[in-house]
Amino acid sequence: MATVPPPTEPAARRSLRRRLTGGPLARATAAADLRLYRLLRHDLHRPGLTPAVRRFSATGEHAACWLALGLGGAAVDPARRDRWLRGTAIVAGTYALNTAVKGVVRRRRPALEDLPALIATPTQLSFPSAHASSSFAAATAFRGLLPGGPLLAVATAMGLSRVYLGVHYPTDILAGAALGTVVATIFRRP
Repeated sequence: MATVPPPTEPAARRSLRRRLTGGPLARATAAADLRLYRLLRHDLHRPGLTPAVRRFSATGEHAACWLALGLGGAAVDPARRDRWLRGTAIVAGTYALNTAVKGVVRRRRPALEDLPALIATPTQLSFPSAHASSSFAAATAFRGLLPGGPLLAVATAMGLSRVYLGVHYPTDILAGAALGTVVATIFRRP
């Protein structure tokens, strides 16, 4: 594996060091995380694409696009209003749960010297990704109201946009996706 410059922010440096000096599984996961992070943030980075990725990712701040989708669906689809509102509540609840988990785990966002973040974030906490958790909660909760494939594709793109922009490690996205899917599966009606 290529040498990765240490994070510039002290808390991010301590967070990564703990992961890299943990047990064999923690080390392997951290090394894979860094490789995937570097692939998405550097190797696949295209400067001309960055403004569009920034705008797309901004729609997911605080689950805004998903909450708007659910409320809009409830407004225009009175026959299934209760399902739309339930899905919206699932997304909001998942976002709140994600925020609580993030406060307990307290993993710092990536802050690699040669790959600075391309956007600002409301907090410096990274795990799990709220964009991923709310997006995958929405993809699960709104499935059946809208086609599942496109919902899942948008949720995946939303999660990957956060790594591309340098504000999450891939495992932050995976954890968020799992959290959102599990919560929505538990509370969603068939």
